[in-house]
Amino acid sequence: MKTEYDVAVIGGGPAGSTAATLLARSGRKVVLFEKDRFPRFHIGESLLPRSMSTFARSGVLEKIEAAGFVKKFGAQIASGCGSGESKFYFKDGFRPKGDHAFQVERAEFDKILLDHAAENGVEVHEGTKVEGVEFPPGGVLLRTSKTSYPASYVLDCSGRNTLLASKLDLKTTYDGLHKFALYAHYENVDRPDGMDGTLTRMVRAKDRWFWMIPLSPTKMSIGVVMDTAAVRAMPQTPEAILQESLDSLPVMKNRMARSTRCTPVYASGDYSYRITSLHGDRWLLAGDSAGFIDPVFSSGIFLGVLGAEQAAGALNAALDHPGLRAKSFDLYQRKMQKVLKIYLAFVRAWYRQEFVETVLSPANILEIVPAVNAVLAGNIGDSFSLTWRLALFRTIVGIQRFVPLCPRLTLQPDSP
Repeated sequence: MKTEYDVAVIGGGPAGSTAATLLARSGRKVVLFEKDRFPRFHIGESLLPRSMSTFARSGVLEKIEAAGFVKKFGAQIASGCGSGESKFYFKDGFRPKGDHAFQVERAEFDKILLDHAAENGVEVHEGTKVEGVEFPPGGVLLRTSKTSYPASYVLDCSGRNTLLASKLDLKTTYDGLHKFALYAHYENVDRPDGMDGTLTRMVRAKDRWFWMIPLSPTKMSIGVVMDTAAVRAMPQTPEAILQESLDSLPVMKNRMARSTRCTPVYASGDYSYRITSLHGDRWLLAGDSAGFIDPVFSSGIFLGVLGAEQAAGALNAALDHPGLRAKSFDLYQRKMQKVLKIYLAFVRAWYRQEFVETVLSPANILEIVPAVNAVLAGNIGDSFSLTWRLALFRTIVGIQRFVPLCPRLTLQPDSP
């Protein structure tokens, strides 16, 4: 098959734009298709420090820094009963790779990344939906409503649409993670001054949790996550459910007392899924197309950007040395599945009360707290020093389930 492009990328979000840019900067001819036109609203607004090195490598970090986004110096976990909170500053993490990331409004952030891809030579088609993908011998053929595009490989970064995974029946759900999120932006939510006012705040209640992400000096992203079945059983509108959830918890209500909502209330449900294979002979998956676990710990963009960087490396290896294609694609899948497994374990633990009880009573023994901090910063890898500390932390959480090493919490306010 005669191909016009080295790589065709489906999706112009952070994963697609980053991978396309890295490939183009390596001398590849890349075409990218994005079904929407940017800017557009999107959730997932909190970055992790580990991604900064990838943005620097792609040449876009200076543009992100110049955009005026809020610098994020860490994260905070608080109890819904108001009895405890723990702050995790990135600078205190286990062998930190950086002391900050950014809180971003995705409409502006994603456009910066996509425009940067075009400036680096990527052929970008916005408002263009890929309607079909075929795999003739020796390449791949992408069809849009107007024409076809022959390429050597396709990288699917189509997000939750999971174009190829759906086509190939590779998508399956995670047991026990059927969650539903309601969220909006608010002006004038109370927050601390200084560094603490930049932290992503996660408030764990008995049957739900909240996020608070500062997006500007006055604006904040607020969301609540609960079981899908519980939301579907509620007769109220999404606006009413979100407001009642905020009012039901004093630690949230008090901070929201002077606030006003400045966007519609958005809803998203049953968004957790995994993909059974991340590659084939002529295709790779990255970003949300490779799976999505949960919005907690702000891992969405981090995993997307990490996958983009790793996928670009695998594609470059396959283009330079076709005989190494299978090996490089398999290595990509193993790396990403290892990282996904770490975050899946933390997400599952988050929905167990003993996890929250443990992190709200941190005892810095054997640098366990910095190890947990490393996960919150995206600083995970092949370090045995980090691996055994995380294993020890999980053991302590497991013991806490049966023996109260840390104080028990109700996670809900006292009844009046």
